[in-house]
Amino acid sequence: MIVAVIDIGKTNAKVALVDLASMVEVALRRTANTVSTDGLYPHHDVERLWAFILESLADLHRELHIDAVSITTHGATAVLVDARGRLALPVIDYEFTGVEELAQDYDAIRPPFAETGTPRLPAGLNIGTQLHWQQKRFPVEFAGAATILMYPQYWALRLTGVAANEMTSLGCHTDLWNPWTSDYSSLVDKMGWRPLMAPVRPAKDRLGSILPAIAQRTGLDPATPVFCGLHDSNASLLPRLLSDTPPFSVVSTGTWVVSMAVGGSKVELDPARDTLVNVNALGDPVPSARFMGGREFSLLTEGQSHGWIEDDVAAVLARRALLLPSTQQGSGPFPHRGAQWVNADDLASGQRFAAISFYLALMTATCLELIGGDGPTTVEGPFAQNPLFIRMLASATRRPVIASETSTGTSIGAALLASDGVTAMSKGGRTEPPTDQPWVEYARAWRRST
Repeated sequence: MIVAVIDIGKTNAKVALVDLASMVEVALRRTANTVSTDGLYPHHDVERLWAFILESLADLHRELHIDAVSITTHGATAVLVDARGRLALPVIDYEFTGVEELAQDYDAIRPPFAETGTPRLPAGLNIGTQLHWQQKRFPVEFAGAATILMYPQYWALRLTGVAANEMTSLGCHTDLWNPWTSDYSSLVDKMGWRPLMAPVRPAKDRLGSILPAIAQRTGLDPATPVFCGLHDSNASLLPRLLSDTPPFSVVSTGTWVVSMAVGGSKVELDPARDTLVNVNALGDPVPSARFMGGREFSLLTEGQSHGWIEDDVAAVLARRALLLPSTQQGSGPFPHRGAQWVNADDLASGQRFAAISFYLALMTATCLELIGGDGPTTVEGPFAQNPLFIRMLASATRRPVIASETSTGTSIGAALLASDGVTAMSKGGRTEPPTDQPWVEYARAWRRST
């Protein structure tokens, strides 16, 4: 069975074909996910993305017959549509800081962390902040909305005409969901939004078949099913959730590095350090922590070589060249600290790359510690291809790290929604904690400095 996965990340949008029999991504189309700055406020160009999705489905279907469609997207994004399914307001970019002008009013009504597992985050990273701001600033347009959708289900609506919502996106630091009762939070009722919320459906629900116009444009069979879809970090978690025995952790890497602990140690989450409660595809709460590691990596390595040799690694470990947090402030485990290099004068490019990789690994290890991570850690996404990141993460956590062999765990996880059974996943390369003293001492030095 070939599943086409629409995967809208914050930086890139993809349409991938996944062969369920082998659990391998067999074809891919990709485009940059740019933010439009014209109009009422910075927003996602959903029409450009829609054209890309349809063109990709048509092209890929000519290569391999598509049997089903599934969807995964970044979080912190809601869509207001009118009774005809058209946008009532542009789809706001969660990095838009303009919503903070009403922060004091919003803070007075948002639910406490104990109710939602949602920390107070900057800009529009709490969906409740976005909706509150849109309702206050654009009351006429907001009143024209018939339905509020999470982002994966917006694309499902366009494909099938069926409106739905789903727990992994609702439970992703939105302020809208109570993970302990599996129901909307008190904020939704306080603001009068409950009648606008589409019905909640499980991620693996088959919402319907593609619309006739979609079939005609793409060449797909009109009976092609579309599944409800889920939040991207939870898509990375799903394969492990179905096949692994707790305790274990999953680190989903992309624009955000999201760490999730299943069956780990009981700890009290600290909302001031960007810990939160996600809701997994089975509806269960999952302690999680995040930082903007992919964005940091891009900024730190822009225009520089990613090449390195073992001598570079040895030099960084020997001189304890440290990058201390945080390159991106306002989120992550050190939200109010500014980045600082230590013992890093005249680093060669390979040495700098090693130090950056170590920094990202140590930030991830901190996130795992904050959420009680235990057992093996599986790394999904781009960072799984970085052996320096993997080895330092194993050193810092003192636990095995498994580098996923799939290029993007989100696509595999989303494709699994179309599967009737549990498919065994290939584990990828396993790295045991290094016993080399320089690695251990480097991690200790970084921790002492933070």
